[in-house]
Amino acid sequence: MKEEKEASKCTGFEALYLAALDSDVSFITGVPGYPVTSLMELFLRKPAEEELLNASKAKTLVSGSATSKIVLDYSARWLTNEKVALETALGASVSGRRALVLVKHVGMNLLSDPLITSVTHTIGAGLVIIAGDDPGAKGSQNEQDSRWYGRIAEIAVFDPASPDTAYRALRRAYELSEETKTPVILRITAGLERSKGNIIRLPKSSAPHPEFDRAIWKNRMVEKHRLFHSRTYPLLEEEAENTDLNVVKKRTAGNTGYGLNSRYGHIGIISSGFTSSIVEEILNTQEEFRAEVFYPEISHLSLGLVNPLPLKKIKAFLRSNQKVLVAEESEPFIEEQIRIIGNVYGKKTGHLPYGQVRHEDIEFALEHLEDEILEPADITSLKAAKKNNRTGICDDCAYLPLYRFLNTLDVRVAGDMGCSVRSAPDPLAAVDVSFALGSAISVACGFEKKGIAVIGDFALAHSGILGLLSAATTGCNVLVLVLQNEVAAMTGGQSVSDLRKVVEAITLDVSVFDIDTNEKEAPDDTGNMTDGTEKMMDKTGNKKEAGREMEKQISNPKLPELIQAKLALPGLSVIFIKGKCRKYRS
Repeated sequence: MKEEKEASKCTGFEALYLAALDSDVSFITGVPGYPVTSLMELFLRKPAEEELLNASKAKTLVSGSATSKIVLDYSARWLTNEKVALETALGASVSGRRALVLVKHVGMNLLSDPLITSVTHTIGAGLVIIAGDDPGAKGSQNEQDSRWYGRIAEIAVFDPASPDTAYRALRRAYELSEETKTPVILRITAGLERSKGNIIRLPKSSAPHPEFDRAIWKNRMVEKHRLFHSRTYPLLEEEAENTDLNVVKKRTAGNTGYGLNSRYGHIGIISSGFTSSIVEEILNTQEEFRAEVFYPEISHLSLGLVNPLPLKKIKAFLRSNQKVLVAEESEPFIEEQIRIIGNVYGKKTGHLPYGQVRHEDIEFALEHLEDEILEPADITSLKAAKKNNRTGICDDCAYLPLYRFLNTLDVRVAGDMGCSVRSAPDPLAAVDVSFALGSAISVACGFEKKGIAVIGDFALAHSGILGLLSAATTGCNVLVLVLQNEVAAMTGGQSVSDLRKVVEAITLDVSVFDIDTNEKEAPDDTGNMTDGTEKMMDKTGNKKEAGREMEKQISNPKLPELIQAKLALPGLSVIFIKGKCRKYRS
């Protein structure tokens, strides 16, 4: 009897959620950040899980088993550090539990240490890292491409284009992880979250799953690496060549609407990830990009598994097409590995932009494919287009007076990749530099003279506590302002633990200032109101009178005095500045 399977329509992230359930994943860790936060929330909200399952149970039957029979049995938790998130998941893996780690692309930088080591060390049960990339940097400090970590760590990287390929990719990722005894990366973007399509759910995986095999310790490290390349990596290469997630979709003149008089010959497009969906949409519209341009044939090689690349399949594709456009986000990951052939076009030739690739970008590239070299996009026009789209500090932020005060100080201020980074541009201009989440304290320790580190409580828990420990033990001269709003406000308002007792154990000079309980002017130590007549320099070197103007800017004159006093002291000082986040804790 033929197995009964019906399609269930869902978004790309819902497909990943269902694939994780069907893969028998029992341990899930995540660090909040765009765009993975909304995916993690599916695992954290039990009502949402039941609602999603109920919506599909009447539609999806797999081997005669309704989805309503699936038991939700897993542990999911937010953590504050990506290295810790992966290491905890590795612990689950070696004990025979399938694990999932959700991080954004910059989080891959932190977990790369245990990731790369785990590949030759080997693991136990399947372990998948879902890396959320952010083409266009809508909620991130850069547009880095997580696919490169597949090459560095020498592991498989899936880059699904649609809900269906996302579901199948995650299901196969767990099988491949256990076959190779290595973690697997699955890259996603916000485009996948927005996409909708039908999926067909496969039979649910069942335990037991493999545990860590201690026999690997019979080999030295150099032997482990050679064994990996002689036994494991060939399995990945074979997977890349044979997987049905890497497929050629050919369109001739009869079904594309393009004519037969092209002077270019056959055209090919190689794509991966959500960009593959855009390419398919363009090719299915049967629209001409320009009246005088005609293509006799367009072939599309859609890659869902991008590391290792299916080089044999790509070689045959390049030979069968005179010109090949590589469409991918964010970096030329595929293009740089194959462009030695000479008929490859994309970001490196100026036909497509770096970062996000849109519908009109691919149309433009196909229209101008005859042009060998195109100038890169005009950066001035990009700045003009995005000038009014910058996200600033909330109008009712409790820390606005602090940011305005920091602008008046003639000291360097290191910020963090929390809300404080939004105070760096004009008109606040409060923070001078900001490199990474949790970096403010370490950066400020390198200033020539005593400066200020502004760090949120989430960033402190993430990795800033290491910088504080170093500052305390090496005698750094720095003032640390911990903005304690008790939430990760940039990533959705997740709760943050209070580390004040930990900080007090590290350094003796710790003060606490509560903005919400000191909103009115308070008397100074003599009982008199502060008149604030001192002169101060802003960051541009202009004098500002603190008097009446500062009274309007600063809720409580006592906070500026405290900051000034701590700056005058040598060594390490910490001020916890408590303030309620109006967005998430109003």
